[in-house]
Amino acid sequence: MTPGKELIFLALGGSGEIGMNVNLYGTQGKWVMVDCGITFADPFYPGVDVILPDLQFIEERADDLLGIVLTHGHEDHIGALPYLAGDLGVPLFATPFTAGLIRGKLEEEGIADRVELNVIDREGSFDLGPFGFRYVPLAHSIPEGNALLIDTPYGSIFHTGDWKLDDMPLLGEPATAKQLSAIGDAGVLALVCDSTNVFNEHASGSEGDVRKGLDEVIQAATGRVLVTTFASNAARLQTLGEVARDTGRTLCVAGRSLNRILSVAKASGYLRDFPETVDFDKAMTLPRDKVMIVATGGQGEPRAALSRVAEGSHPIKLEAGDTVVFSSKQIPGNEIAIGRIQNALAAKDVRMVTDRQAFVHVSGHPGRPELAEMYKWIRPDILVPVHGEIRHMAEQARFGVECGVPKALVQSNGEIIRLAPGEPKRIGHAPVGRLVLDGDVILPADGGTINERRKLSINGQMSVAVAVKRDGTLVGVPQVRLSGIPVEEEREPFLDEVEDAVVAALNEGGEPDERLRERIRLAARRTATRWTGKKPVVDVLMIGV
Repeated sequence: MTPGKELIFLALGGSGEIGMNVNLYGTQGKWVMVDCGITFADPFYPGVDVILPDLQFIEERADDLLGIVLTHGHEDHIGALPYLAGDLGVPLFATPFTAGLIRGKLEEEGIADRVELNVIDREGSFDLGPFGFRYVPLAHSIPEGNALLIDTPYGSIFHTGDWKLDDMPLLGEPATAKQLSAIGDAGVLALVCDSTNVFNEHASGSEGDVRKGLDEVIQAATGRVLVTTFASNAARLQTLGEVARDTGRTLCVAGRSLNRILSVAKASGYLRDFPETVDFDKAMTLPRDKVMIVATGGQGEPRAALSRVAEGSHPIKLEAGDTVVFSSKQIPGNEIAIGRIQNALAAKDVRMVTDRQAFVHVSGHPGRPELAEMYKWIRPDILVPVHGEIRHMAEQARFGVECGVPKALVQSNGEIIRLAPGEPKRIGHAPVGRLVLDGDVILPADGGTINERRKLSINGQMSVAVAVKRDGTLVGVPQVRLSGIPVEEEREPFLDEVEDAVVAALNEGGEPDERLRERIRLAARRTATRWTGKKPVVDVLMIGV
């Protein structure tokens, strides 16, 4: 569809899930995109780390797409740009810190010269066709978290991005209640709002308070201390730098992504007073109670620094009496991976502290009191919850109406919403889906490759090679190879029976064609199913002699 004299909202990611945020606004024949993020894979996608949004809908309308506007620098908002922005061929717009992160990603992917990246001043404004954009700073766990005030011919949109309220922010100066109320006074058609923490009855808390909790935990520690947090949480890095000074510990940073964030933050004017750090070798020579390591991997990522420390394959070593502080929230779905690392640390008699034991983390997303304040300041005609699973968005819609918002509309990825004119309503559906980054290749998340890999991971694989004459007569003995089929102690009798089944299939006669190949495949698979209850993937190599 092409938007006409109307204002359209369409989420291609991030509505019905936490992560992979992609939102479109359309009017007068033109579209703009807000954010273009990734999410991380789970075991349902074997061998895959990163999942991308399927942008088919807007790719088919790329001539009408005016640009991509980025709210902030978290991976679930900018992570897909290196893989998808080049094909869209439109300019990007971001504030300086976010632009620095994006530039690094584009350079790594080798497409920096193909993608136009526009750096917008903090609290800056610009126009894209019928849309006007203004950055409105809000507190979050990364520098330059921004809402977008989007002017359209049908009214203003206040698109929050990720946000919270923080009386003691460590990085940046978020908009005040007075400034946000002034936006509401001017009139807001729709508030498109983060739903992540809607079930939290309390406000998220201040980053400034986390310093006190970390000071107490690390001051009490007697050995080495390792603190793991999200690499992109630059506000927490600032806190940890101060905690290192408070507790008289020398700082060591472990993780490529942490170093990248530190570099971009300093280049953008943040973290200028961050303590000098030492390398791994120097850290290991310091007295155990005089070093603090900051590391990635608190969500159980297998290749991150903490995982390698836990398994003993990293230059940083922890021993009995050392402490690991998880200064981050456990993301749903990561419980098993995190548990594996914590069990490995426990086996070393390493003490662990999470946000359940001490005040070592605050969220970057708003709880119910913060949402209520935002409704009071912005006073939208319509509330459109995003950035959450359906249960989060539905609850925010209910809560918003309870707080006096006139209308709330719960949508999900692919639902085309007309916000104006008239009553907000669904008017259609766009194709949506997921792509996977598999090595250096982008594939459909439910395409043949990933489905085959799922089958292989569940059922195993069998290869059968036979040499046959033109009349289908067997030459020699069938060769059978197994991978992942559960016949460990009975392997030889199983292989004998598979060979017998293949010979029987050949003895039924027929020329060496696809029908014979299929008969061999089915005979081998039926034997495996009878022995194991599995239906392995069977490949047949038939050689004519």
